[in-house]
Amino acid sequence: MRHVILPDGAQLAFEILGTEHLGQTSPIVLIGGVSSLRGDWERLSSSLAHVRPVLVYDHRGMGDSKLADDERFTIELLARDLLFLLEHLGWKELSICGFSMGGVVTQQLLLLPYHSERPTPLPFRITRVLLAGSLCSPLRDPRYGVLIPPNRPLTQQEKLDFARASLERSFDPEWISNPRNAERLDTLLPSRISGRPQKVIMKQLRAMNRFDFTGLHEKLPRSMQFLIIHGERDAIVPPYCGQEILKRIPWARPVEIGTQYGAVETLAFGHHWFEYFDVRLWHNVVENFLASPSLARL
Repeated sequence: MRHVILPDGAQLAFEILGTEHLGQTSPIVLIGGVSSLRGDWERLSSSLAHVRPVLVYDHRGMGDSKLADDERFTIELLARDLLFLLEHLGWKELSICGFSMGGVVTQQLLLLPYHSERPTPLPFRITRVLLAGSLCSPLRDPRYGVLIPPNRPLTQQEKLDFARASLERSFDPEWISNPRNAERLDTLLPSRISGRPQKVIMKQLRAMNRFDFTGLHEKLPRSMQFLIIHGERDAIVPPYCGQEILKRIPWARPVEIGTQYGAVETLAFGHHWFEYFDVRLWHNVVENFLASPSLARL
C-alpha cells in the first residue's frame, strides 16, 4: 500500500497490482462506488493482475485514505482526486472501470476538459472505459439505492445486521438463497463493518444527488470506447440507468450476451456484478473489450 497527499491535505491510499507488467501492457484503474474499499475488487483485480497492471484505491475518507480538514465533498472533488493520483503515477495511456458511484467519478474525470468554470485537460489518454452498474444523472427513484442506517450509535450486533442487509441488497434473492453463495457472503461480511465511516458514506450519497452532466457527453471523443455492464436484477442502480448511459453515449455498447469469449451468459445478476459467475468470465469480458480494435480518432 502507498499514499499520495492531495493538494488540500487529504490522502489517498492505493495499490498497483501486477507491477511486473508495467511498461509492457496498458494499465486499468478500478474505481469503486459508495462505501467501497479497494479490497472489494479482490476477486476481479487479482485475476486481471495476471496480465496487466491494476490500480485500486480508497476514496478520500474511506479505508486507509484520509479526509482534509475542510472540504466541499462533490463528485468533481473525487474525480480531481483521481486525476492527481494518475498525474502522480505518470501514466500516459490507460483504461478505466468505474462501478456505481465509481462510474460517475469516471464520467466526471472524462468531462473535466469541458468543465464550464475550470476546464482541465487530461495529461494522459484514456482509451477504453467500462461503466458497470452506474448512472449518468442523479437517481430519484425511491425504489432503488443503498440502505441508510439509523442516525444513532449502533451496537456491534446492529452494525453486523445492517452490514449484512446492505450487502445482500447488492445481490438478488436467487443468489442469496443459493447455499453455494453462503460461504462467499460470510467471507465478504467482516470487511463491511470496518474502514467505512458512516459520515463519509453520507457525504458520498449527498454528492451523488448533486452532479449534472447535461449536454456534456456529446463532447467526448468517439475514439474513446465504452462498454456498459448492468444487471437486470440490480436493486441499487436500476437497469434503465444503464440504458440512459447508452443514449447519452450512442457509440457505447452493452456487454454481449452469449457463450462466446468476452460475453456473459445472462444479464440476470445484481449490483455486485463481478461476484456473479466464475471470475474468469468477467476477466474475459474485460480483456476482450480492452483488446478490441481501436476506433478512428476524431
